Amino acid sequence: MILLLGGTSDTPPIALRLAADGYRVLVSRATDVPLETGHHPNIESRSGQLDEHSLGELVERRGIRAIVDATHPYAVTIRAAAGRVAKDKGLPYLCFVRPAAVEPATPGVEMAADHPSAAVAAFGRGRPVLLTTGTRNLAPYATQARRTELPLVARVLDRPQSLEACLRAGIPREHILVGRGPFSVDDNRRHLRDFRIGVLVTKDSGAAGGVVEKLEAARAENCHMVVVARPALGNQQAIADVDRLIEALAAALL
Repeated sequence: MILLLGGTSDTPPIALRLAADGYRVLVSRATDVPLETGHHPNIESRSGQLDEHSLGELVERRGIRAIVDATHPYAVTIRAAAGRVAKDKGLPYLCFVRPAAVEPATPGVEMAADHPSAAVAAFGRGRPVLLTTGTRNLAPYATQARRTELPLVARVLDRPQSLEACLRAGIPREHILVGRGPFSVDDNRRHLRDFRIGVLVTKDSGAAGGVVEKLEAARAENCHMVVVARPALGNQQAIADVDRLIEALAAALL
């Protein structure tokens, strides 16, 4: 059994490819958002957050032979836990990370090392801000919005937890956009115009994460873009191609 940690749009094609090559696959995702992995008999799925302890138990209970980590490029906690569990259990660990989509020198784009830096940069331009990085790091943006008295609009998943997190952070209900991306260029342009946004804050989630559409919309609407840089992978070596991933897995299991 191969444990595939996922939840992004990269997960279904990897799962289906593994299954087609004869591997039994357990797809694990943190949320209950459904993934279109079809009904292949070699694919099972589970949902729910995992920490290092519960991940280790899952590996033992299901007789996992290797861990393929295809979580979000910014999912540093689970990635680190998966690497440690694989090392502890003596299992192959392969990390799939989709390619970045934003070049640091792109005109109209400012890279920030982390969320506090991104918040300062975004609100330092004196214009309304659209935040599209989720709800885990709302605090620095809400703090800068209060300090500068500039509007902060948050675009988040259409889930009660997301709405509650925004309200707790002090973001007015009328400044909360709910929906599931990736959004089209037209969607992004409409949101930028509706709120007279001057700065769009995003992560570089890759082309599959809708960053290209955000960039195109920002250019069309004369909107500055602040991008939170991807976290370093440390000693982990990322693979960005599914064919290479399958080859590396086969070699590791020899």
